[in-house]
Amino acid sequence: MNATRRFFSALRRLAVPAKPAPALPQPRIGLALGGGFARGIAHVGVLQVLEEHNIPIHCIAGVSAGSIVAAAYASGATPAEIGRAGCAMRFGDVARWSISRMGFVVSERMKRFLERLLKQNRFENMRIPLGVLSTDLCTGDPVTFSGSGDVFVPIRASCSYPGLFQPVQAGGTLLVDGAMSMEIPAHLARQLGATHVISVHLPAQDSACPTNMFQVVNRCFQIMQSHTEQSWRLESDLVITPAVNGMAWDAFGSGPALIQAGEAAALAALPIIEKWLGRQAPHLPALNVRNAAPGSLTA
Repeated sequence: MNATRRFFSALRRLAVPAKPAPALPQPRIGLALGGGFARGIAHVGVLQVLEEHNIPIHCIAGVSAGSIVAAAYASGATPAEIGRAGCAMRFGDVARWSISRMGFVVSERMKRFLERLLKQNRFENMRIPLGVLSTDLCTGDPVTFSGSGDVFVPIRASCSYPGLFQPVQAGGTLLVDGAMSMEIPAHLARQLGATHVISVHLPAQDSACPTNMFQVVNRCFQIMQSHTEQSWRLESDLVITPAVNGMAWDAFGSGPALIQAGEAAALAALPIIEKWLGRQAPHLPALNVRNAAPGSLTA
C-alpha cells in the first residue's frame, strides 16, 4: 500500500510543469549625440548601422549638431532622409550673417530647414523620447528640454556656438550651445529612461596653432571640453568615436565620408550592443579600444 502511494505521489510530481526562469528585462538603450557642426553628419552612419541590425532605441538626446540629428530621428525621419538633408545642407541654410555686439550670425533660417526635415515639431509627438541640451549664458548651467513643447527654439539654442552665433532668447533666458556646459548629453539620456547609454563623440579637428579669431575661440573650447570629458564618460556605457578628426567644422561637402566614418565606428561597437541584448553577434572587425572611463568602452 505504501509503495502504491509513493508511486502515485511521484507521478503527480512529474506532472507539475517546472516554473520557467524569469525573463531578464531588455535593456533600454539611449543614444547621446555630441556636437561637431558639419561633422554631425557622421551620426547618420551610426543610426544606419543600428537600424540595419534591429537595435531598439528607447530614447535619444543631442547637443548642438547632435540635437538636429536626434530630433529628426525621434520625429520619424529615416537615417537615409537625415543623411540626404545633411549632405545637401550648407551654412546659409541655417544661418544668416547679421553682425551685432552678441555675435556675427543669427539662426532663424534653421527653423525652415528643420520644418522640412522633421516629421513632428513638438516633444510630446515624437515617436521616442527626445532630449535637447543648451546652456544658460548667464549662469553657465545646462538647460534641458524634453517632454513637451516646441523643438525649434531648443535646437536653435543648442546650436548657438558662442562668438559666432548670437544667443537665443527663451523665457527671458539667454541660451547658447549646449556643449559649453556638457559636451555629450549622456546624463540626459539616463533621465529619459535609458539603462544603457551609447555616447557618440565627434572629435574636433586635429589641433594646430590658431591663425584667426574663430580658430582661437574654437581651440579654447577644445581645451575646456577636454577637462570636462570625464563627467559624460562616467555616464556612458559605450562611447563610439567616428574617425572625423581630419574633417573641418564646415566640411559639408564631405558628407558621404562622414557617414562612412560613423558606420565603421558603429560596426566596430556592434558586438558589445548585441551582447546587451543577449544576441549572437555577427562576425565583425575587431574593436579599436582606446582610453575610456570606467564602465565605458570607446569603439
